[in-house]
Amino acid sequence: MSLWQYLLLAGVAGVLLNLTPCVLPALPIKLRSISRVVGDRPGRRLLAGAALLAGTLTFFGALAVATAWLNWTWGALFHSASFRLMLAAVLAGLGVWSLAGRGFQPPQWVYRIRGAGYAEPYFAGLLAAVLSTPCTGPFLGGVLAFALTQSPAAIVAIFLAVGVGLALPYLILLVRPGLVARIPRGGAWLLRIHQFLGLVLLAGAVFFAATVLPRSLGPLLWTAWAAVLTFWLLRALWAGPDLRARLVLALILAGTVTTALTNWPQPDRVGTDTLNWQPLTMQALADARAAQRPALIEFTADWCINCKVLEQTVYRNRRVVEAVRAVNALSLRADLTRPDERLQRYLREFGGAGLPFAVVLDGRGQPVKRLPDLFMADTLASALQKTGGD
Repeated sequence: MSLWQYLLLAGVAGVLLNLTPCVLPALPIKLRSISRVVGDRPGRRLLAGAALLAGTLTFFGALAVATAWLNWTWGALFHSASFRLMLAAVLAGLGVWSLAGRGFQPPQWVYRIRGAGYAEPYFAGLLAAVLSTPCTGPFLGGVLAFALTQSPAAIVAIFLAVGVGLALPYLILLVRPGLVARIPRGGAWLLRIHQFLGLVLLAGAVFFAATVLPRSLGPLLWTAWAAVLTFWLLRALWAGPDLRARLVLALILAGTVTTALTNWPQPDRVGTDTLNWQPLTMQALADARAAQRPALIEFTADWCINCKVLEQTVYRNRRVVEAVRAVNALSLRADLTRPDERLQRYLREFGGAGLPFAVVLDGRGQPVKRLPDLFMADTLASALQKTGGD
Protein backbone atom coordinates (compact mmCIF):
# COMPACT_ATOMS: atom_id res chain seq x y z
CA MET A 1 0.00 0.00 0.00
CA SER A 2 1.15 3.55 -0.75
CA LEU A 3 1.30 6.41 1.74
CA TRP A 4 -1.83 7.93 0.20
CA GLN A 5 -3.75 4.70 0.78
CA TYR A 6 -2.58 4.65 4.40
CA LEU A 7 -3.69 8.27 4.80
CA LEU A 8 -7.16 7.30 3.55
CA LEU A 9 -7.20 4.30 5.87
CA ALA A 10 -6.08 6.57 8.74
CA GLY A 11 -9.05 8.84 8.07
CA VAL A 12 -11.43 5.87 8.12
CA ALA A 13 -9.81 4.64 11.34
CA GLY A 14 -10.35 8.09 12.86
CA VAL A 15 -14.05 7.99 11.96
CA LEU A 16 -14.38 4.54 13.55
CA LEU A 17 -12.67 5.79 16.73
CA ASN A 18 -15.96 7.53 17.48
CA LEU A 19 -17.50 4.08 18.05
CA THR A 20 -15.01 3.06 20.76
CA PRO A 21 -15.85 3.30 24.48
CA CYS A 22 -12.93 5.68 25.00
CA VAL A 23 -14.50 8.51 23.02
CA LEU A 24 -17.96 8.06 24.58
CA PRO A 25 -17.42 10.57 27.43
CA ALA A 26 -16.74 13.30 24.86
CA LEU A 27 -20.00 12.63 22.99
CA PRO A 28 -22.20 14.88 25.17
CA ILE A 29 -19.87 17.83 24.72
CA LYS A 30 -19.67 17.35 20.95
CA LEU A 31 -23.46 17.10 20.65
CA ARG A 32 -23.88 20.20 22.79
CA SER A 33 -21.42 22.09 20.59
CA ILE A 34 -23.39 21.10 17.48
CA SER A 35 -26.84 21.86 18.92
CA ARG A 36 -25.79 25.36 20.00
CA VAL A 37 -25.13 26.48 16.43
CA VAL A 38 -27.75 24.45 14.52
CA GLY A 39 -30.05 26.92 12.81
CA ASP A 40 -27.47 29.70 12.81
CA ARG A 41 -25.93 31.21 9.71
CA PRO A 42 -23.79 28.85 7.58
CA GLY A 43 -20.75 31.00 8.31
CA ARG A 44 -21.17 30.56 12.06
CA ARG A 45 -21.62 26.82 11.69
CA LEU A 46 -18.53 26.68 9.50
CA LEU A 47 -16.48 28.53 12.13
CA ALA A 48 -17.76 26.19 14.84
CA GLY A 49 -16.72 23.20 12.73
CA ALA A 50 -13.31 24.76 12.14
CA ALA A 51 -12.92 25.28 15.90
CA LEU A 52 -13.83 21.65 16.60
CA LEU A 53 -11.38 20.43 13.97
CA ALA A 54 -8.69 22.77 15.31
CA GLY A 55 -9.12 21.33 18.80
CA THR A 56 -8.75 17.79 17.46
CA LEU A 57 -5.73 18.61 15.31
CA THR A 58 -4.05 20.54 18.12
CA PHE A 59 -3.72 17.34 20.09
CA PHE A 60 -3.00 15.01 17.19
CA GLY A 61 -0.41 17.39 15.82
CA ALA A 62 1.37 17.55 19.18
CA LEU A 63 1.15 13.77 19.53
CA ALA A 64 2.53 13.30 16.01
CA VAL A 65 5.53 15.52 16.76
CA ALA A 66 6.16 13.67 20.03
CA THR A 67 5.90 10.31 18.22
CA ALA A 68 8.19 11.35 15.37
CA TRP A 69 10.93 12.95 17.44
CA LEU A 70 10.49 11.59 20.99
CA ASN A 71 9.52 7.99 20.09
CA TRP A 72 6.22 8.19 21.97
CA THR A 73 3.61 5.49 21.40
CA TRP A 74 -0.16 5.72 21.12
CA GLY A 75 -1.60 6.30 24.60
CA ALA A 76 1.74 7.40 26.11
CA LEU A 77 0.11 10.35 27.89
CA PHE A 78 -1.96 7.93 29.96
CA HIS A 79 1.17 6.47 31.50
CA SER A 80 1.16 9.56 33.70
CA ALA A 81 -0.96 9.15 36.83
CA SER A 82 -1.13 12.94 37.19
CA PHE A 83 -2.57 13.28 33.68
CA ARG A 84 -5.22 10.62 34.34
CA LEU A 85 -6.16 12.27 37.64
CA MET A 86 -6.44 15.67 35.95
CA LEU A 87 -8.59 14.18 33.18
CA ALA A 88 -10.83 12.52 35.78
CA ALA A 89 -11.27 15.89 37.50
CA VAL A 90 -12.23 17.57 34.22
CA LEU A 91 -14.77 14.86 33.36
CA ALA A 92 -16.20 14.93 36.89
CA GLY A 93 -16.63 18.71 36.78
CA LEU A 94 -18.38 18.54 33.39
CA GLY A 95 -20.55 15.66 34.61
CA VAL A 96 -21.72 17.49 37.73
CA TRP A 97 -22.34 20.64 35.68
CA SER A 98 -24.54 18.71 33.27
CA LEU A 99 -26.28 16.67 35.95
CA ALA A 100 -27.32 19.94 37.57
CA GLY A 101 -29.12 20.80 34.34
CA ARG A 102 -26.62 23.42 33.21
CA GLY A 103 -25.64 21.66 29.96
CA PHE A 104 -22.02 21.91 28.83
CA GLN A 105 -21.60 25.64 28.36
CA PRO A 106 -18.23 26.84 29.72
CA PRO A 107 -18.10 29.89 32.00
CA GLN A 108 -18.66 33.18 30.22
CA TRP A 109 -15.12 34.38 30.94
CA VAL A 110 -13.85 31.64 28.62
CA TYR A 111 -15.88 33.09 25.77
CA ARG A 112 -14.63 36.60 26.50
CA ILE A 113 -11.07 35.34 26.17
CA ARG A 114 -11.55 33.32 22.99
CA GLY A 115 -14.41 35.32 21.54
CA ALA A 116 -17.54 34.47 19.56
CA GLY A 117 -18.36 31.36 21.62
CA TYR A 118 -16.08 29.00 19.72
CA ALA A 119 -14.21 27.84 22.82
CA GLU A 120 -16.75 25.07 23.40
CA PRO A 121 -16.36 23.27 20.03
CA TYR A 122 -12.58 23.71 20.26
CA PHE A 123 -12.58 22.13 23.72
CA ALA A 124 -14.93 19.35 22.53
CA GLY A 125 -12.55 18.45 19.70
CA LEU A 126 -9.53 18.60 21.99
CA LEU A 127 -11.13 16.43 24.69
CA ALA A 128 -12.34 13.85 22.17
CA ALA A 129 -8.81 13.58 20.76
CA VAL A 130 -7.30 13.13 24.22
CA LEU A 131 -9.86 10.49 25.18
CA SER A 132 -9.32 8.54 21.94
CA THR A 133 -5.71 7.63 22.71
CA PRO A 134 -6.24 4.88 25.34
CA CYS A 135 -7.91 2.79 22.61
CA THR A 136 -7.31 1.84 19.01
CA GLY A 137 -10.35 1.38 16.85
CA PRO A 138 -10.68 -0.83 13.76
CA PHE A 139 -7.78 -0.44 11.28
CA LEU A 140 -5.92 1.99 13.54
CA GLY A 141 -3.45 -0.56 14.93
CA GLY A 142 -2.15 -1.42 11.47
CA VAL A 143 -2.03 2.24 10.45
CA LEU A 144 0.00 3.18 13.54
CA ALA A 145 2.36 0.25 13.06
CA PHE A 146 2.99 1.45 9.49
CA ALA A 147 3.42 5.07 10.66
CA LEU A 148 6.18 4.16 13.09
CA THR A 149 8.30 2.87 10.18
CA GLN A 150 7.97 6.09 8.16
CA SER A 151 9.69 9.47 8.07
CA PRO A 152 8.71 12.18 10.60
CA ALA A 153 6.74 14.05 7.91
CA ALA A 154 4.73 10.91 7.08
CA ILE A 155 4.05 10.25 10.78
CA VAL A 156 2.68 13.78 11.20
CA ALA A 157 0.50 13.41 8.07
CA ILE A 158 -0.94 10.07 9.21
CA PHE A 159 -1.73 11.32 12.71
CA LEU A 160 -3.42 14.42 11.33
CA ALA A 161 -5.47 12.20 9.01
CA VAL A 162 -6.68 10.25 12.04
CA GLY A 163 -7.66 13.55 13.68
CA VAL A 164 -9.60 14.67 10.61
CA GLY A 165 -11.45 11.33 10.57
CA LEU A 166 -12.32 11.65 14.26
CA ALA A 167 -13.88 15.08 13.69
CA LEU A 168 -15.45 14.29 10.28
CA PRO A 169 -18.93 13.05 11.40
CA TYR A 170 -19.47 16.21 13.44
CA LEU A 171 -18.22 18.44 10.65
CA ILE A 172 -20.78 16.85 8.32
CA LEU A 173 -23.55 17.51 10.86
CA LEU A 174 -22.47 21.15 11.12
CA VAL A 175 -22.43 21.59 7.35
CA ARG A 176 -25.67 19.65 6.80
CA PRO A 177 -27.56 20.03 10.09
CA GLY A 178 -30.97 19.10 8.68
CA LEU A 179 -31.44 15.97 10.80
CA VAL A 180 -30.24 17.65 13.98
CA ALA A 181 -32.36 20.73 13.31
CA ARG A 182 -35.52 18.60 13.33
CA ILE A 183 -34.92 17.58 16.93
CA PRO A 184 -36.71 19.88 19.40
CA ARG A 185 -34.18 21.88 21.39
CA GLY A 186 -36.19 22.27 24.58
CA GLY A 187 -38.36 20.38 27.01
CA ALA A 188 -38.01 18.20 30.07
CA TRP A 189 -37.09 15.13 28.01
CA LEU A 190 -34.05 16.91 26.57
CA LEU A 191 -33.01 17.95 30.07
CA ARG A 192 -33.15 14.28 31.13
CA ILE A 193 -30.90 13.35 28.21
CA HIS A 194 -28.41 16.05 29.20
CA GLN A 195 -28.45 14.78 32.77
CA PHE A 196 -27.89 11.17 31.70
CA LEU A 197 -24.98 12.20 29.50
CA GLY A 198 -23.61 13.91 32.59
CA LEU A 199 -23.71 10.51 34.29
CA VAL A 200 -21.72 9.13 31.34
CA LEU A 201 -19.10 11.81 31.97
CA LEU A 202 -19.03 10.88 35.66
CA ALA A 203 -18.52 7.22 34.69
CA GLY A 204 -15.51 8.25 32.62
CA ALA A 205 -14.18 10.21 35.61
CA VAL A 206 -14.60 7.18 37.89
CA PHE A 207 -12.83 4.90 35.41
CA PHE A 208 -9.73 7.08 35.13
CA ALA A 209 -9.67 7.95 38.84
CA ALA A 210 -9.80 4.25 39.73
CA THR A 211 -6.58 3.68 37.76
CA VAL A 212 -4.74 6.17 39.99
CA LEU A 213 -6.24 5.78 43.46
CA PRO A 214 -5.68 2.73 45.68
CA ARG A 215 -7.43 -0.37 44.30
CA SER A 216 -9.66 -0.61 47.36
CA LEU A 217 -11.30 2.70 46.42
CA GLY A 218 -12.28 1.58 42.90
CA PRO A 219 -15.31 -0.51 43.95
CA LEU A 220 -16.40 2.28 46.30
CA LEU A 221 -16.31 4.83 43.49
CA TRP A 222 -18.32 2.59 41.17
CA THR A 223 -20.82 1.86 43.94
CA ALA A 224 -21.22 5.59 44.54
CA TRP A 225 -21.76 6.14 40.80
CA ALA A 226 -24.36 3.36 40.68
CA ALA A 227 -26.12 4.91 43.69
CA VAL A 228 -26.24 8.30 41.95
CA LEU A 229 -27.61 6.67 38.78
CA THR A 230 -30.27 4.78 40.76
CA PHE A 231 -31.32 7.87 42.74
CA TRP A 232 -31.51 9.96 39.58
CA LEU A 233 -33.60 7.33 37.75
CA LEU A 234 -36.07 6.86 40.62
CA ARG A 235 -36.44 10.58 41.29
CA ALA A 236 -36.82 11.44 37.62
CA LEU A 237 -39.37 8.66 37.04
CA TRP A 238 -41.38 9.83 40.01
CA ALA A 239 -41.21 13.51 39.15
CA GLY A 240 -41.21 13.25 35.36
CA PRO A 241 -43.34 16.14 34.08
CA ASP A 242 -44.56 14.50 30.88
CA LEU A 243 -44.74 11.25 28.91
CA ARG A 244 -41.73 11.96 26.69
CA ALA A 245 -39.50 12.62 29.70
CA ARG A 246 -40.62 9.36 31.31
CA LEU A 247 -40.10 7.50 28.01
CA VAL A 248 -36.46 8.67 27.90
CA LEU A 249 -35.98 7.41 31.44
CA ALA A 250 -37.64 4.08 30.62
CA LEU A 251 -35.26 3.59 27.69
CA ILE A 252 -32.25 4.46 29.87
CA LEU A 253 -33.43 2.05 32.56
CA ALA A 254 -33.95 -0.72 29.99
CA GLY A 255 -30.50 -0.13 28.53
CA THR A 256 -28.90 -0.16 31.98
CA VAL A 257 -30.59 -3.42 32.94
CA THR A 258 -29.70 -5.03 29.59
CA THR A 259 -26.06 -4.00 29.95
CA ALA A 260 -25.92 -5.35 33.50
CA LEU A 261 -27.44 -8.67 32.49
CA THR A 262 -25.16 -8.96 29.45
CA ASN A 263 -22.07 -8.49 31.60
CA TRP A 264 -23.29 -10.60 34.52
CA PRO A 265 -20.95 -13.52 35.23
CA GLN A 266 -22.00 -16.54 33.17
CA PRO A 267 -21.17 -20.21 33.89
CA ASP A 268 -19.15 -20.48 30.65
CA ARG A 269 -17.15 -17.32 31.30
CA VAL A 270 -16.05 -17.52 34.92
CA GLY A 271 -15.06 -19.99 37.60
CA THR A 272 -12.67 -22.63 36.34
CA ASP A 273 -12.91 -21.28 32.78
CA THR A 274 -10.24 -18.62 33.19
CA LEU A 275 -6.78 -18.23 31.73
CA ASN A 276 -3.72 -18.63 33.91
CA TRP A 277 -1.99 -15.36 33.05
CA GLN A 278 1.72 -14.97 33.71
CA PRO A 279 3.87 -11.84 33.30
CA LEU A 280 5.55 -11.43 29.92
CA THR A 281 9.29 -11.90 30.38
CA MET A 282 12.20 -12.93 28.20
CA GLN A 283 12.55 -16.10 30.27
CA ALA A 284 8.88 -17.01 29.77
CA LEU A 285 9.24 -16.66 26.01
CA ALA A 286 12.44 -18.71 26.03
CA ASP A 287 10.79 -21.45 28.10
CA ALA A 288 7.82 -21.56 25.70
CA ARG A 289 10.13 -21.94 22.68
CA ALA A 290 12.22 -24.58 24.42
CA ALA A 291 9.10 -26.60 25.21
CA GLN A 292 7.64 -25.84 21.75
CA ARG A 293 4.53 -24.42 23.39
CA PRO A 294 2.34 -21.87 21.63
CA ALA A 295 1.78 -18.58 23.45
CA LEU A 296 -1.02 -16.05 23.73
CA ILE A 297 0.31 -12.60 24.64
CA GLU A 298 -1.96 -9.75 25.73
CA PHE A 299 -0.76 -6.14 25.96
CA THR A 300 -3.00 -4.22 28.33
CA ALA A 301 -3.18 -1.33 30.80
CA ASP A 302 -5.53 -0.25 33.56
CA TRP A 303 -6.37 2.95 31.65
CA CYS A 304 -7.28 1.12 28.41
CA ILE A 305 -11.08 0.82 28.29
CA ASN A 306 -11.11 -1.51 25.26
CA CYS A 307 -8.59 -3.76 27.05
CA LYS A 308 -11.02 -4.14 29.94
CA VAL A 309 -13.82 -4.95 27.52
CA LEU A 310 -11.72 -7.78 26.03
CA GLU A 311 -10.70 -9.07 29.45
CA GLN A 312 -14.32 -9.28 30.60
CA THR A 313 -15.60 -10.89 27.41
CA VAL A 314 -13.19 -12.50 24.93
CA TYR A 315 -10.52 -13.75 27.35
CA ARG A 316 -13.23 -15.23 29.62
CA ASN A 317 -15.07 -16.91 26.78
CA ARG A 318 -15.27 -20.68 27.11
CA ARG A 319 -14.20 -21.29 23.49
CA VAL A 320 -11.03 -19.26 24.00
CA VAL A 321 -10.19 -20.98 27.28
CA GLU A 322 -10.77 -24.40 25.74
CA ALA A 323 -8.61 -23.52 22.71
CA VAL A 324 -5.76 -22.38 24.98
CA ARG A 325 -5.93 -25.65 26.91
CA ALA A 326 -6.29 -27.79 23.79
CA VAL A 327 -2.99 -26.54 22.33
CA ASN A 328 -1.31 -26.19 25.74
CA ALA A 329 -0.61 -22.51 25.08
CA LEU A 330 1.13 -20.27 27.57
CA SER A 331 -0.90 -17.14 28.50
CA LEU A 332 1.36 -14.10 28.96
CA ARG A 333 0.28 -10.59 29.91
CA ALA A 334 2.22 -7.34 29.42
CA ASP A 335 0.93 -4.63 31.76
CA LEU A 336 1.71 -1.19 30.34
CA THR A 337 -0.18 0.81 32.95
CA ARG A 338 3.15 2.39 33.86
CA PRO A 339 5.97 3.12 31.38
CA ASP A 340 8.05 0.02 30.70
CA GLU A 341 10.56 0.26 27.86
CA ARG A 342 11.10 -3.52 27.83
CA LEU A 343 7.40 -4.22 27.27
CA GLN A 344 7.12 -1.36 24.78
CA ARG A 345 9.95 -2.96 22.81
CA TYR A 346 8.08 -6.29 22.78
CA LEU A 347 4.95 -4.47 21.59
CA ARG A 348 6.84 -2.95 18.65
CA GLU A 349 8.66 -6.20 17.81
CA PHE A 350 5.38 -8.11 17.58
CA GLY A 351 3.91 -5.46 15.27
CA GLY A 352 1.77 -3.51 17.72
CA ALA A 353 1.56 0.27 18.04
CA GLY A 354 -1.21 0.81 20.59
CA LEU A 355 -3.57 -0.89 22.99
CA PRO A 356 -5.34 -3.23 23.02
CA PHE A 357 -3.08 -5.65 21.20
CA ALA A 358 -2.67 -9.42 21.30
CA VAL A 359 -0.50 -11.85 19.39
CA VAL A 360 -0.61 -15.65 19.06
CA LEU A 361 2.76 -17.40 18.68
CA ASP A 362 3.35 -20.94 17.48
CA GLY A 363 5.70 -23.41 19.16
CA ARG A 364 8.72 -21.84 17.42
CA GLY A 365 7.86 -18.37 18.73
CA GLN A 366 6.64 -17.11 15.32
CA PRO A 367 3.51 -14.94 15.11
CA VAL A 368 0.47 -16.81 13.80
CA LYS A 369 -2.03 -13.99 14.26
CA ARG A 370 -1.77 -10.34 15.35
CA LEU A 371 -4.91 -8.92 16.93
CA PRO A 372 -4.96 -5.13 17.23
CA ASP A 373 -8.04 -3.28 18.44
CA LEU A 374 -11.19 -5.15 19.54
CA PHE A 375 -11.77 -8.65 18.21
CA MET A 376 -14.16 -11.57 18.61
CA ALA A 377 -13.67 -14.73 20.64
CA ASP A 378 -14.04 -16.89 17.52
CA THR A 379 -11.16 -15.03 15.86
CA LEU A 380 -8.83 -15.69 18.77
CA ALA A 381 -9.94 -19.31 19.19
CA SER A 382 -9.37 -19.97 15.49
CA ALA A 383 -5.89 -18.46 15.65
CA LEU A 384 -4.99 -20.64 18.63
CA GLN A 385 -6.18 -23.78 16.83
CA LYS A 386 -3.77 -23.01 13.97
CA THR A 387 -0.67 -23.04 16.20
CA GLY A 388 -0.24 -26.80 15.90
CA GLY A 389 0.22 -27.25 19.63
CA ASP A 390 0.10 -30.59 21.30
